[in-house]
Amino acid sequence: MLAGVVGARISRRRSGGGGGGGIGAGAQADEVIFEATVRNSSSPLYNSRVVLRELTSVQAQRRGRRALEVLKKLARRQLMYHSYAMQVHGYVSSSSSSKPGSFILVHGYHGSYSLRHWLQLSDWLPTLEATLALDDEWARRVGDDTIGGPAVTRQLRLTRILMRDLLIGVNYLHSHGLAHTELRLENLHISPVDKHVKVGILGNAVDLYDKSSHDSLADGNTVRKTLMIGFDMRCVGFIMAKMILRELMEPSTFTKFKSFLTKGNDPSCLREFLLPILSRDSPSGNDGLQMLDRNWGAGWNLLSLLLATKPSDRISCLDALRHPFLCGPKWRVEPSMDIIRWGLGSTTVRMAEDYIYVRHQRSRIAHFIELMELLNPHPRRKNWLKFLPGRWRLLYCTGRHIGLTLRQPSLRVLINNAYLTFTPSSDPKTPTFSLSSDVSFTVMPSSNWPHNKSGTLGYLHTTSSLGVAPGRRLYLREDNNESSPFSTQKSNVWKVSSRKLKELGAKEPPFGLPTAKLVAGEIDVEMRLEPMPLNAEEAGDVLREARTQIPPEMFDVSKFVCGTYVDSRLLVLRGVNGSALLFTRSCSLS
Repeated sequence: MLAGVVGARISRRRSGGGGGGGIGAGAQADEVIFEATVRNSSSPLYNSRVVLRELTSVQAQRRGRRALEVLKKLARRQLMYHSYAMQVHGYVSSSSSSKPGSFILVHGYHGSYSLRHWLQLSDWLPTLEATLALDDEWARRVGDDTIGGPAVTRQLRLTRILMRDLLIGVNYLHSHGLAHTELRLENLHISPVDKHVKVGILGNAVDLYDKSSHDSLADGNTVRKTLMIGFDMRCVGFIMAKMILRELMEPSTFTKFKSFLTKGNDPSCLREFLLPILSRDSPSGNDGLQMLDRNWGAGWNLLSLLLATKPSDRISCLDALRHPFLCGPKWRVEPSMDIIRWGLGSTTVRMAEDYIYVRHQRSRIAHFIELMELLNPHPRRKNWLKFLPGRWRLLYCTGRHIGLTLRQPSLRVLINNAYLTFTPSSDPKTPTFSLSSDVSFTVMPSSNWPHNKSGTLGYLHTTSSLGVAPGRRLYLREDNNESSPFSTQKSNVWKVSSRKLKELGAKEPPFGLPTAKLVAGEIDVEMRLEPMPLNAEEAGDVLREARTQIPPEMFDVSKFVCGTYVDSRLLVLRGVNGSALLFTRSCSLS
């Protein structure tokens, strides 16, 4: 009980309550927030500003007492606790009050805003930098020696500081057998005194180990610990997403974001899903998108690990602190093979999105695709049966590119999107798929190129059945021995230079790599125009022009020979002419 410490002469005044904007301690419906100054000269808190949280309901009082219980558990290392969590001084409970059974929690005052209110300020970036006093020493602490500079670099530096502070505080709780369960922007505060992120009141903290259960105690505690830690890490992922992608601060956009995850979509496809939303209001570039794309897409990788569908797959606090996204150039970390694969895929996607297909760029993209194929993490057929179902958007083809620049066709056709959709058969014993290829395009009304690219919408739909069998892709070593035994193999043979393989640590080219052999059945083709102002001859010209521009494999799926790379977000298929088609998984809410 803290009544003797705080004293009766505490001056109280009610502050803005409901949203927590007044003193940065967000109040709920059953709480009333006051700001106070201790006037008792005998108190160690004399002349200190504190927060009085009056808990009015029984449930709120239970949360307050729980916060005090958690404080006792963490009392062995109070300095560490006070550095990364809101300091609780005690409580005031008086039976002589006008409200019998009233309970007032007394905790520290850590500035006037929660982290959510900081981020909603129009000048939040320079204000936070000034609050945290980001000088050279703080720059060295986060590993980025760039002071000022572009807005993206400044935001990335600030994000690293805040995220590392948050992860250290959450890891401290987890290491003491506790889970916070209420991590959100409203419960995080930044102290201008010690420059640390403070985790809010631990009124809903739960024990990671349930001591009341006697049945399978060890297994039950392991499952409980995994679920609770996974829940906290998911909340940390939401906080990171909102800090970087300011569009998610809008409730409607964040609802779509959460719905994408709750519907079972893989978080590794978040970039494909969020790209239209992030580019809607800023065609020239989004700061958050640039932050996540830096360092070979390391930010998207960390976000996908924090928001993994299964709690057991989510990254821990210690591993997140060692992630390349949170370690600057002065804190070099040894990347894992998963990070290398992710970087290869992310770099290839970004290069393809640039759409500057000069010769050196095309050779670079082809080079990166070959490296991806050599590092395919899921080469077996059972992996393909797992990852292949779904809708995939064509992103790039290493074959010839034919557009409208150097040609004057009779009808101008602009290709919009091309998709492959794999639907597994109902019989799990037969590894077959129903494959559909959908290409949307726009037919220009005249030979002149309209500025708004408007015209008649068209759709090209191809369906076929597809079988998946194990295969192998053989390589030829670059030597002068024309009587190489590999030439007798009846299979698709591809040449890979030794230089490319040495970059991956291989001393010599491999004999071959496992692939998924694709066997297509009969093909049905359908074309539709909306509306249909063309005659039969003009419709034939449209079909020929569309077939000229798109890869032939999208029109005739029997030309797909094998699949060489697949994961949860990227797919590479090889055609009979040797070209590689790069697909990215297309996820939607429907």
